Amino acid sequence: MSRTSAPTGLIPILATPFADTGELDVVSLRSLVEFQLDAGVDGVAVFGMASEGFALTAEERTVILRVVRDVAGSDFPVVAGVNGTSTVVAVEQARRAAADGADQLMVLPPFLAKPNRQQVIDFFGEVAAATEASVMIQDAPGVTGVPIDVAAIATLAAVPGITSVKVEAPPTPLKVWAVVEAVPDTFAVLGGQNALSVVEEYDNGSVGTMPACEFADLLRGILDDLAAGHRADARADFGRLLPLIQIGMRPGQAWAVHKEVLRRRGIIESGAVRLPAQELDPVTAAALEEIFGELRLPVWRKVPA
Repeated sequence: MSRTSAPTGLIPILATPFADTGELDVVSLRSLVEFQLDAGVDGVAVFGMASEGFALTAEERTVILRVVRDVAGSDFPVVAGVNGTSTVVAVEQARRAAADGADQLMVLPPFLAKPNRQQVIDFFGEVAAATEASVMIQDAPGVTGVPIDVAAIATLAAVPGITSVKVEAPPTPLKVWAVVEAVPDTFAVLGGQNALSVVEEYDNGSVGTMPACEFADLLRGILDDLAAGHRADARADFGRLLPLIQIGMRPGQAWAVHKEVLRRRGIIESGAVRLPAQELDPVTAAALEEIFGELRLPVWRKVPA
């Protein structure tokens, strides 16, 4: 991807597989990327909210990016999350991610010390100037507590190297529509929040979605039906998928849900998570079991021993 390009389409946020003993499981990571490619995704992302990026060392981030790039190939879009809590840390993460194979950076604003509006604009400008990778603004105030208003996004859309925004400010269809109206056609607007409102987001001008990764094959069919004008089929299939989408947003449990689905589908070996992510509690496990029974999710293939 060039400095002026932006990712579009279905770009799942990859989970980070760990072994039961806690270390990074590279074999499962390779399997996970292969599953996404088989599903027909348009790109993949690492170190997003669904990736347990908060629990990864700098060295592990390097290994993950290099493995993903190796499996996906040199020309496949790879997005890396940047979540440094100051400009200098974010710039360091951005440069390292670009060096390790990312061509797009999905950047959160700093959020521990809450920046004011102008500081948010200055922050994204500095990160964009730091590497040749293009920058996606991650507008996720529910997690960060940092709002990025439509006018600020429009201002940032004119900054060289900032090519897109991932809208996760609910209700996302309304924010998508407002941003699309305010930015140039060349600036890509994508949706997040685990594809919870993906049909409405596309209706209102979104050109992509970045959900968790365990149902990429099912979501691929829904998006293809939408593009082909088969709206009734798309909405019916989305309705069947919705319980899995919703349970994958459960606070504290989301990472364990993603991984348990991947494990049961034969894509990764273990559902292990790292603190402070929570393991599945009995209530969530029972609900997930019921959803599995209803959806009859196909097993992809077993991870090699």
